[in-house]
Amino acid sequence: MSSFLIEGGYPLQGEIVPSGNKNAAVTLLPACILSAEPVILHNIPDIGDVRTFRQVLQSLGVEIEVLEPNSWRLHARQINHANLDPDLCRKIRASILLAGPMLGRSGGIDIPPPGGDVIGRRRVDTHLLALEALGAETDYDGRMFHLRTPRGLTGADILLDEASVTATENAIMAAVTAKGKTTIRNAASEPHVQDLCHFLNHLGAHITHIGSNTLQIEGVEALHGGEYRIGADYLEVVSFIGAAVVTRSEIRIRKASPEHLDMIRLTLARLGVTWQVEGEDILVPAEQTLEVLPDVGGAIPEISVMPWPAFPTDLMSIAIVIATQANGTVLFHDWMYEGRMFFIDKLVSMGARVLLCDPHRCVVQGPTKLVGEVLESPDIRAGLALVLAALAAEGTSRIRNIIQIDRGYERIDEKLRKLGAHIERVDD
Repeated sequence: MSSFLIEGGYPLQGEIVPSGNKNAAVTLLPACILSAEPVILHNIPDIGDVRTFRQVLQSLGVEIEVLEPNSWRLHARQINHANLDPDLCRKIRASILLAGPMLGRSGGIDIPPPGGDVIGRRRVDTHLLALEALGAETDYDGRMFHLRTPRGLTGADILLDEASVTATENAIMAAVTAKGKTTIRNAASEPHVQDLCHFLNHLGAHITHIGSNTLQIEGVEALHGGEYRIGADYLEVVSFIGAAVVTRSEIRIRKASPEHLDMIRLTLARLGVTWQVEGEDILVPAEQTLEVLPDVGGAIPEISVMPWPAFPTDLMSIAIVIATQANGTVLFHDWMYEGRMFFIDKLVSMGARVLLCDPHRCVVQGPTKLVGEVLESPDIRAGLALVLAALAAEGTSRIRNIIQIDRGYERIDEKLRKLGAHIERVDD
């Protein structure tokens, strides 16, 4: 096992290019099953979840050739029904995304419950209801989900009972080759959902109203091959913005896809965070005046997560760390996951003034001087948030269990070192 050893208090400078969108990659990879022809994907992030998904796909018979770093050629000429390795599936939440394409391509799959971050219960009910609406028969025996389409898939009018990203993606992948027209209402519209739709259209699907919460899909007989580039990971972009802000540094983030950051920009502005958009680049100025903007009448403001295009849950941990360095008091509320806040004790041990109200809410009063500490990374996003806290802290921090961070961030230590951070990967 490895740890990050971080000496805080050093400013960053320079420029960085973010990796491809992690959440898009783990969706587009299983989507390749829908075509029997070769598909080439570029800008695939070299991260733990992607490497795990590669093993899962190969166990199903998908041929994968690495053409160059971050570019793969995938050919699902034949798909087998070998039992999926439960241990592999438990490593990643995205294993559930095999359901839609496997039903569309081969009519069935037996899949273990998905794993991933321990941030609270994640329902699969919405997935099953959507797939059943398209004609799938589903059963769960306590160990495995058994999904079959004895009469094939047929288009349907689907109203999702929650705007689940992965359930939307599974419904899209099942619907593109279903007979007839499908409407998906209350659909998620995150950048990676949009990336999936554009990718499938590139392979011959007919999806319209992309980016809205009502998708229209006209089923086609089959998808062909193609070549596609995954967009920038907006979560990584904001992570670098946060790193610059808490270290009072100026950095440039190139090819940052700033068009996806409008609501995030509005939300972080309530903590005093600013940046400049220059074409496809984002310039984060140094020495920002971090000041919590109170609500009307001086009331304590609340930052809450909501489905896209509102503030995303995956950035809550980073926003909390930024708030520890801002002057004022702010309430954070993540109603989606009851475990998202369970890294607060680690910030408190570093000197932050944070009150955990309940599993979903905390109050942060800043600014506070953080000090180095020995920490444990509980999940991808909280782990990266602790990296930011360590960069801002006085002294040295050790962050253990960084395999969690590596699941979602490609060589984050190398990228931060390039910017001048004092961070090393060391063996425990």
